[in-house]
Order: sequence, then structure tokens, then C-alpha cells
Amino acid sequence: MLSENLIKALKKTYEPQSLLNTTYKGRDVAFKTDAKGNPVLVFIGRADENGNVKGERYARVLKYDKTGTVIKDHWDKKGRAT
Repeated sequence: MLSENLIKALKKTYEPQSLLNTTYKGRDVAFKTDAKGNPVLVFIGRADENGNVKGERYARVLKYDKTGTVIKDHWDKKGRAT
């Protein structure tokens, strides 16, 4: 499960359409952003020699209403990242 502090960091906006690498509590974290710069895919675990993070994978569900207001925002665990 994603911790509240990590979720708070993932609510920020980053460079659009990019893959960013960082660490969190001693674990490697990589996340992909959408066209608006919102993190939408997160990998948490250990990075291999190529920089690929092996561990857990999470996908973000973001739904907007007609005015562009977020009506649904949560993370779903999608299983192992290999």
C-alpha cells in the first residue's frame, strides 16, 4: 500500500510525458506522468543495473467532470513490476 507521504508527493505536478526516478524510505521509486504532468504509473522496489525498478506497480485513476474538476483520484495496486 502506498503511504500517505508518498501519495502527497505524487499529487504534485511534474514534467509532462516523462519518467522520473527518485528514492523513498530506502526504496527506489520510478513514476510516469501524463500529458498534464500528473503521475499516473508508479514502480516501487529496487532498481536493477539498467535502472528498471522491480517490485510493486501502481496505477492512478483520475476522472474529471465536464468543468475539469477532479471527481475521482485513487491508486490501484496492479501487481509485481518485473
